[in-house]
Amino acid sequence: MKSRPSGADTRIRSLVPARLDRLAWAPFHTRMVLALGTAWVLDGIEITIASAATAVLTDGATLGLSVGQVSAIATVYLLGQVCGSLFFGRLADALGRRKLFLLTLGVYLAGNALTAFTWGNGPAALVFLYLTRFVAGAGIGGEYAAINAAIDEMMPARYRGRVDIAVNGTYWAGALIGTLGTFILLNQVSLDLGWRIGFLLGPVLGLVVWGMRRHLPESPRWLIMHGREREAEDNTARIEDEVRASGQVLAEVPADAAIEIRPSGRHGYLSLLRVLFSRYPARSVLSATLMITQSFLYNAIFFTYALVLTRFYGVAAADAPLYLIAFAVGNLAGPLLIGRYFDTWGRRQMIAGTYLVSGVLLAGTAVLFNAGALTALTQTLAWCVIFFFASAGASSAYLTVSELFPLEVRGQAIAVFFAIAQCFGAVGPIFYGRLIGEGEDPSRLFVGYLVGAGVMVLGGVVAWFLGVDAARRSLEDVAPPLATVAADD
Repeated sequence: MKSRPSGADTRIRSLVPARLDRLAWAPFHTRMVLALGTAWVLDGIEITIASAATAVLTDGATLGLSVGQVSAIATVYLLGQVCGSLFFGRLADALGRRKLFLLTLGVYLAGNALTAFTWGNGPAALVFLYLTRFVAGAGIGGEYAAINAAIDEMMPARYRGRVDIAVNGTYWAGALIGTLGTFILLNQVSLDLGWRIGFLLGPVLGLVVWGMRRHLPESPRWLIMHGREREAEDNTARIEDEVRASGQVLAEVPADAAIEIRPSGRHGYLSLLRVLFSRYPARSVLSATLMITQSFLYNAIFFTYALVLTRFYGVAAADAPLYLIAFAVGNLAGPLLIGRYFDTWGRRQMIAGTYLVSGVLLAGTAVLFNAGALTALTQTLAWCVIFFFASAGASSAYLTVSELFPLEVRGQAIAVFFAIAQCFGAVGPIFYGRLIGEGEDPSRLFVGYLVGAGVMVLGGVVAWFLGVDAARRSLEDVAPPLATVAADD
């Protein structure tokens, strides 16, 4: 259906946002979370498999790459994520959430599946490998923008915080699947076949998810903002019918809960810059701080944990992935167990609290590490406790960006802050890798851990002073759309 033509007299008054927010939990919401939330599971599988599988690509039985060529694979994937988030984030705002969460999943499936079919060891094979990793990264980067926006816009306000926290935390469910899968494949199957099968695990799950996503509606909120109120009404009515079918009685929505907007044309990154620096500068500082600090800490610890275990605790390289299982369990448990408090206790308290607690715990663990009081087991347990809180905090960074900016530029806002976080986060592994060295001087890593702790504490302090109390509030109340008509207009 075509959009209404924009113009000075074109106004829409709608109860759709209020109708969506007054819904109780229903099978529709469960289906939506399963279909869209798996984006993070796929990313967790992707990162874990890539980290484990690419390590064997230097073997002559596989692609026979040099260490430098293998190291560049992660960089190419990261560049793909940054470019994909910016490109597809723009399209998510312009073309709709549904089109993009189908497209980005398809891009990821194609890129990852093609990686498994890299053959030979010449320049052409290397270029093909890098290209497929870039494409897979672009698909995942695009997923972050389209999926976060879609979930927040169709989720009732009372559940938005806990759902976003839990969904973002499921990255670690993917990490668990990827760890177990690669450990079995690389030890029970020939190397040249095992790494290829590993890269096909994500696409197999992705095909199932594709079928589920095809039956999800477009975000009614996005439709309204683009003048397609009839489609928005129809989609909302279908969601309400499904809720009623589950046995719930829906309350009437008062007329004064309506929003009035004047749909306009597409908004690009220039519109976003005006929003960030003119309308919401404090929120922009908050969002950038939360995203950068969590990315720095996570990339620093996650991409170097194996080096710490092997060089400071003498763990065999083949056994190091097993420790990641415990590490991943702690990361997964945090968002699932304490996510609901972001809706009940409030955003400011929980975001600041999880950042501050994880920073303080990391500093305490650093002291024990420097004193030689930890073993490989106790170090891993310490990481589990630290990241129980840090994982919930990291997930809340994505929630913050998604709900604090107007709908018209929401996808682009997520994309920009995600890209910034990834670029700063890439510094972490390099910084900590140099501190670890050959494991000869634990005091250097001790200083690095204190830096990481300070970074998280900084994020917590900024969250406390600049945080927005968005819990259980409508998205339109937290960040009025740019198209909103003023009361006296």
